[in-house]
Amino acid sequence: MKIERFEDIEAWQLVRELARKVYRLTKKPGFAKDYGLKRQIQDAAGSSMHNIAEGFDSETNAEFIRFLRYAKRSCTEVQSELYLAVDEEYISPGEFKDVYEQARRTRAAVRGFINYLNKYEEIKATNREP
Repeated sequence: MKIERFEDIEAWQLVRELARKVYRLTKKPGFAKDYGLKRQIQDAAGSSMHNIAEGFDSETNAEFIRFLRYAKRSCTEVQSELYLAVDEEYISPGEFKDVYEQARRTRAAVRGFINYLNKYEEIKATNREP
């Protein structure tokens, strides 16, 4: 499938679902009152989504990859913050597992897209005339 808009990127679609799940969790009564953690995990999920979109408009693949790496790290941040949420009993172990797995799938898709862009750049470099 040709990517014409950032919405076409599989990793963006996955992180959008991750953000939806995070926002649903943070509406739970106990979680909603922990303003610091609520804001932090929402910001991390949103940041991951927005970095993919912002990177899409980069002038070069190298710059796009930089934004994708930020997105991947933000997914890892969501995973870490989920531990606090489950430890504080804001979410159930099942909710933890579901959202943690969504973040893992998203990270894997971002990593795969980074690898694809890197290989594309390598092929492009080897096909250049000296």
